[in-house]
Amino acid sequence: MNFLKLVIIVAIAVQLAATIYATRLIKRTRYNVIWILFITGMLLLAALLVLTFMSLAGTTLPVELPVWLAAAISVCLSVSAMYAYKLVEHVDNADRNRELYNKRLLTAVLRAEEKSRSTFSKELHDGLGPLLSSAKMSLSALSAETADCERNEITESARYVIDEAIRSLREISNNLSPHVLSDFGLSRGIRTFINRGMPMHDGVKIRFTTDLRDERFDPDVEVIIYRVVCELINNSLKHSACSRIDVSLTVDGQRLSLRYSDNGRGFNPSAVSTGMGLANISSRVNSLNGSVSIESAPGAGMKAAVTVDIEGGQVRGKELDSGLKESRL
Repeated sequence: MNFLKLVIIVAIAVQLAATIYATRLIKRTRYNVIWILFITGMLLLAALLVLTFMSLAGTTLPVELPVWLAAAISVCLSVSAMYAYKLVEHVDNADRNRELYNKRLLTAVLRAEEKSRSTFSKELHDGLGPLLSSAKMSLSALSAETADCERNEITESARYVIDEAIRSLREISNNLSPHVLSDFGLSRGIRTFINRGMPMHDGVKIRFTTDLRDERFDPDVEVIIYRVVCELINNSLKHSACSRIDVSLTVDGQRLSLRYSDNGRGFNPSAVSTGMGLANISSRVNSLNGSVSIESAPGAGMKAAVTVDIEGGQVRGKELDSGLKESRL
């Protein structure tokens, strides 16, 4: 009996200490109903323990008093549990709204980035381009009218420089805002990017397969998938020392899927999660509520899979071919 009394005394002390600590948090919880009911239940439980100790000590107590205390404790804890459930739902909704806001913010940033790229590209193409072309025509006429060999040599040299400037201007313009993507769609844009880069990487074979024809999707989808493909190819060419790259772009119902692989040296994805553009790829795909997975290991090449839901995002398109169109590069 003495041991039981000791246990009850320790329980009462622990209960009161916990109640004191809980009471200090009332202001921090902004007098939340859940917390107040929880503290009330703890106080009533301490009172019930005191009554139990008095009963063991031989004190005569009303029979209904412990029952009422137990009922009050049950009500406090039950009501606080229901409020806690509502609080958890509120927190979950707040987290979902925060995630949605972050995705909308990222989408807005990406749109602003693409808009600025497009504006700068148009200024380069429409402003500087015609001036360089006019200068080239003037030099060509000057070269035809003179017979002086030295002047012809200077003229030819100037014409060559202007040719290079025009070529560089077109490359910069296309990299900033690929006109073929906005004019002809995702499939043509990716194929043009691959064809344009192949002469600089003769030792790498890039195989692009797709079942897309003239389908057009939401501009955000087209731009982001295009940028992801460019980022993956550039990473492989710069870092993997690969000799082969396979890119596949397919649409299945309301889902657009990108499959990418190379036979390079591979890497540890966790060790480079913030490098090689992988974080940028994930952010872009997440802004579309899509999914991206990257698999690699040292000496085993790299594989990437991107899936985007395009429900309601397809703008216009034709019937898909049953077979894949393949461009072997």
